[in-house]
Amino acid sequence: MTLRERRRSAAALLAAAGVPSPDHDADALLAHVLGTTRTALVTAADPTPAQLETYDALLARRAAREPLQHLVGVTGFRHVDLVVGPGVFTPRPETELLAGWAVECAVSTGSTTGRAPVLVDLCTGSGAIAKALADEVPRAEVHAVELDPAAHTWAERNLAGSGVDLRQGDMAESFDDLLGTVDVVTCNPPYVPLTAWESVAPEARDHDPHLALFSGDDGLDAIRVLERRAAALLRPGGWVGFEHADVQGESAPGVFSGSGRWAEVRDHRDLADRPRFTTARLAR
Repeated sequence: MTLRERRRSAAALLAAAGVPSPDHDADALLAHVLGTTRTALVTAADPTPAQLETYDALLARRAAREPLQHLVGVTGFRHVDLVVGPGVFTPRPETELLAGWAVECAVSTGSTTGRAPVLVDLCTGSGAIAKALADEVPRAEVHAVELDPAAHTWAERNLAGSGVDLRQGDMAESFDDLLGTVDVVTCNPPYVPLTAWESVAPEARDHDPHLALFSGDDGLDAIRVLERRAAALLRPGGWVGFEHADVQGESAPGVFSGSGRWAEVRDHRDLADRPRFTTARLAR
């Protein structure tokens, strides 16, 4: 079997297992085994028998819906790489849009005030948003917090050397030392309703920490906590941005607009034109 035929066969195996991106994942696993990139596979040498054995084992695990990122051990997020694995939520491409908004907001704040912007990332998970902020706004003062001990360990690895102040704790009680001084708060909270268990993709339901996924019967419990804590952390006129489920395009921003503390509450769509994240400015 030629390398091209093997790639085609691997993609067919993953497609039959219901993997959403079988061609991409088959090539990504092969590139990982060969120590090269997906684009370089067209000129890659044939795998050794040992490499083929490793590849077949990884394909079987992916066909069982183990996340691709867990199998290769790393994922990209905007301009940074993150190590990921069991015990931490795998960052999604959609969250890069929220991070991009936060970068723009931080840069604008720094230009307006003439000082380093103060940024806080709640429910940081792997540290994805915090690391992106530190990378793209190097003069910013970036803080992050994660409750789950296992996820916090992954965040420690990802944020080492970044200058981010990482803490372990509950977002509802974190950063008392920063009350009223923060310019931008970001959060990718748990937002899946408990009633939606069966609809969650196996990669997330069976491998992501449930603490990072589910948030009460309507999926809004953590967002309600975020609304109160962001209001306490932000300076007057400061901004908050948070991700939500695509079915929460009205209910998630409604948590903020209904409290009376926020102005310019706006929902944003992702690249597939689905409601994805909300931003708001502290009015008082």
